[in-house]
Amino acid sequence: MKTKTLLLFLLCALGATNASAQDPAEKKLDIYGFVMMDAGFNMGQIDPNWYDVVRPTKLSAFKDQWAPDGTFYMSVRQTRFGVKGYTPTSLGTLKTQFEFELFGVGPDVGQTTLRLRHAYGELGKWGFGQTWSPFMDIDVFPNTVEYWGPTGMAFFRNIQARYMPIQGDTRLTIALERPGASADQGPYSDAVAQLGNVVPKFSLPDLSAEYRKAFTWGYLEAAGIVRQIQWEDMDNSSPDLSGSTLGWGLNLSTNWKFSQNDVLRASFLYGAGVENYMNDATIDLVIDQDDPSAQLNADDAKALPVMGIVAFVDHKWNDKYASAFGFSSIDLDIPDQYSPNTFKAGQYAIANIIYTPVENMMAVAEFQWGSRENLKDDATGYDGTTISKIQFSFKYNFGVTVK
Repeated sequence: MKTKTLLLFLLCALGATNASAQDPAEKKLDIYGFVMMDAGFNMGQIDPNWYDVVRPTKLSAFKDQWAPDGTFYMSVRQTRFGVKGYTPTSLGTLKTQFEFELFGVGPDVGQTTLRLRHAYGELGKWGFGQTWSPFMDIDVFPNTVEYWGPTGMAFFRNIQARYMPIQGDTRLTIALERPGASADQGPYSDAVAQLGNVVPKFSLPDLSAEYRKAFTWGYLEAAGIVRQIQWEDMDNSSPDLSGSTLGWGLNLSTNWKFSQNDVLRASFLYGAGVENYMNDATIDLVIDQDDPSAQLNADDAKALPVMGIVAFVDHKWNDKYASAFGFSSIDLDIPDQYSPNTFKAGQYAIANIIYTPVENMMAVAEFQWGSRENLKDDATGYDGTTISKIQFSFKYNFGVTVK
């Protein structure tokens, strides 16, 4: 009874009654989410903090780093809850979104805990808060149940202020984003090459933009980002290693509906110093010296070049069965003087069968594969590893619109 009374109080406080989700003139609140369980078997080795995903950067850097092979896992960390609000005003509809899930990262890595996804508000052509970076294209994400997603995809929810002069299926978005943020939500010092007693400095926001052109068959999108990467040497002894460089990236993406039942989701990304915007984040800077034995100076720090590719097909067999399959890769231009075990490239592939027996319920059987390529062979001849996984997922959606 207390729970029911509390729910009624919350709905009344929000002015809630039954409402149609199709009427933009109504004040509305969409409550949505899903309960999801994953169960699977890792046939190889992976960092135990990332047991229920496929991340090439988290595969073994040297032989048997995460031994033994073969582990069974179960997880509910994909479970999600969110609310979206729509409030009519004299300036248009005020849109808000608050969403979280249970997948721990950063200081909560490996745990089942609350993690913020979206905290965002939008009115007219302006938006503020945490949501998808314009540099990424969320519509490239395939219809798969592996949580982390394609390794070569830009994927980052960042805090930003955005301006949207063109809205709709064809759109233009420009944003100033929080500098020094990381897709892993860890300390930015982990994403900056260490030059001794050096700390990152953030004087300017990152500038990103996207333009999407819609067609009857899908869309084409071009996105870009420019960012200042700056650091200061806190050691008073010479030489002074303080410096800065430019990070930049270009991301081209598409959804191509090449038949009634098939959609190609693809992207190509190239840039330098934008790794912390990548789905499988590494470092933004590297030390590149012609003579590794020479004294280090600030000019030896370079923005790390990166190339990412995503190509997946979503196919609908009939009203109850569907599939997704495809490939993704990331490649970094690591200087030769780095350790042989340094991450150089990753590959990622998935194929699945999706069964939807009734509306809002889904069962999936999915084969997942990933590989890690190191810079070169180490003394034991080890140059990387692969992992194969079989995962079964069960997802139950819920949602209601009230006004």
